[in-house]
Order: sequence, then C-alpha cells, then structure tokens
Amino acid sequence: MAMVGVVIGSKTDEPYIQHALKILEEFKIDYELSIVSAHRKPEKVRQYAIEAKAKGFLIIIAAAGSAAHLPGVIASWTTLPVIGVPLPTSELKGVDSLYSIVQMPGGVPVACVGIGASGAKNAALLAAQILGIKYENIHRTFEEYKTKLAES
Repeated sequence: MAMVGVVIGSKTDEPYIQHALKILEEFKIDYELSIVSAHRKPEKVRQYAIEAKAKGFLIIIAAAGSAAHLPGVIASWTTLPVIGVPLPTSELKGVDSLYSIVQMPGGVPVACVGIGASGAKNAALLAAQILGIKYENIHRTFEEYKTKLAES
C-alpha cells in the first residue's frame, strides 16, 4: 500500500517529479503517482484529497507550475501533510509557483521546498524524514543517506 501520494498537474511535469520518485524508490517507500489538474479537473482533485487517507497515504507531495494551486487545493481538502514542489514551467521560471505555494493563508499549511528537480528531490527526502519518525527502517535509510552525503 502506498504511503505517499505524489500528484502532478500535467504529464509535462513528470520529468521534474522523477527526482522525487527516485528517492522514494531508493528508500523503499511505496508511492502512487497521479496526474490531476486543479484547474481543469477541480472535482477530481477534491475527490483525490478526500480519499487520500482512506487509500493509506500518510503524506502527499504535490508539484505544480505557474499559478501552482494544486498543493493548496489538496491541503484544503485533507488533514494529511502536503509538501508542495514549485515547478519552473512558466516565463517566471517557477518564482510564481514558489510564491503561490509558500504564501498559503493561515489554517491551510503546505510545506514548500525549492523550485524544480532539486525541490522534488528534497520533497521526497522531507517525506522520508517525516515517515522516519514512525518507521524505523525509513529512519535508518535516511541516516545512511546522510552519512553517504557527508562522506562524498
């Protein structure tokens, strides 16, 4: 059963999120990747967020570009932690996405990482850290990752 729901707004966002998926696989964290647009399919996004907990998700990683409403819309419909990844898919190179995700109104928290591929990687690492609080195997894998990082 997937512990992490990974959501992108468009198929064209997939190259960016691959960096997160690689980390989740490396840490042996099951995930489910979905493509759901907050603007084109708002009802589908609502259903996704409402059903996420029942599907067994513990965390949601949501990546979006331009107006980047996807993480916030999901966060408005779930009590699960949402990690937003701003994508550099507009003329503003992701700065618009960053502002959209990081400036959520009080009461609708969304964790926000950096823009693009490195942000996606950090989103997966943050998810692993959070899951590592409860799951010792993930905690150990994260510690090993950090040790290797320090040695390189």
